[in-house]
Amino acid sequence: MYDIEKIRRDFPLLHQKVNGKRNTFLDSAASAQKPQVVINKIVDIYSGKYANVHRGSYYLSEEITSEYEQSRRIVQKFINAKSEKEIVFTRNATEAINLVAFTWGRKFLTKIDEVLISEAEHHANLVPWQILRDEIGFELKIFKINDDGSFNCEEFCRHLSGKTKLVAISGMSNVLGTIFPLKDMIKSAHDVGAKVLVDGCQYVVHEPTDVQDLDCDFLAFSGHKTYGPTGIGVLYGKYELLNAMPPYQFGGDMVNVVTYQTTTFDEPPARFEAGTPAIVQAIGLGTALEYLMNLGMDNIKAHEEKITSYMHQQIADIKGFIEVGTAPNKGGVVSFAVEGIHPQDLSFILDKEGVSVRVGHHCAAPLVRRMGHESLARASLGLYNNFEDVDTFVAAVKKAKTFF
Repeated sequence: MYDIEKIRRDFPLLHQKVNGKRNTFLDSAASAQKPQVVINKIVDIYSGKYANVHRGSYYLSEEITSEYEQSRRIVQKFINAKSEKEIVFTRNATEAINLVAFTWGRKFLTKIDEVLISEAEHHANLVPWQILRDEIGFELKIFKINDDGSFNCEEFCRHLSGKTKLVAISGMSNVLGTIFPLKDMIKSAHDVGAKVLVDGCQYVVHEPTDVQDLDCDFLAFSGHKTYGPTGIGVLYGKYELLNAMPPYQFGGDMVNVVTYQTTTFDEPPARFEAGTPAIVQAIGLGTALEYLMNLGMDNIKAHEEKITSYMHQQIADIKGFIEVGTAPNKGGVVSFAVEGIHPQDLSFILDKEGVSVRVGHHCAAPLVRRMGHESLARASLGLYNNFEDVDTFVAAVKKAKTFF
């Protein structure tokens, strides 16, 4: 049984007032709140267990190294990777995508190749490929989505060819909520010999994820969106691909033999984790993912679908409410405009009612413009949101309309 009130008690910040009002937090797509178990783990390490990892032959270092590497195994389990050696800790998903671009990309892409992405990409899965395109000279192709934000299979397949070397695609759009048919897309890409990178930031926190079943070559996601700390992200890569990639950064802890004349590098994942890592953040991420697995990703998905459905029922009654992105079976992201109110003004009024929403281009400016807007408000749902959150949001939007 999914006990939403019990779950909400796990998140202390949800019970603090905002502008004297009930805290209605609807910005989990940007960064999710943290359960007490994650907060406790972070405090516990800093106050009673802290040392550096991989370097000490004393008790504290050995203990925290064990916890750090256990977190890697938790990530492996969370996405069902074949081996813990396929899990690289990064600073965030942006760094994970950049790692692929500037290691795998620099080594394997040539000026006769093509990289294919969608119109729905976050800047983190657009800008690195633009920069690398300018450096190497390959063609960056962008396939169109439908006007409702849904996946256009014909468009995608039309752009695939023998020249396609990489498909880089979001699993779920952070603006539109569109959930892309990853397994089918990955198979189609593999059929033409292309590798596939999935930006899983929004996807893995809402959808049960099995990288072996999907057969993706790379997957990136961030800790702070999965109810864990900031400063930690994950790159999954098939081991044979990681092993063929050169290091991304250089220094300690990623080397094998160093002399004054030359250096050899360790095998993955150590090869890509130069310097002192985000030790506490990685362990906090492991704790957060255990929390999600204990709740059950299928249970989380079912709950969020129920709240998302209720949200759509309620916003349908708001005159002048324009939802941007109405693909079938979309995730719990509602980007919107309200006729006659600038999104920034709308966000300001909602905040006075204790409602937290995002406003702007959501690090996907080309997509927002493609959908006909310069700025949008966005309400996004997480595992702790309930019907009352939706009711409060709808009442706040209706109140905002009375000022204009």
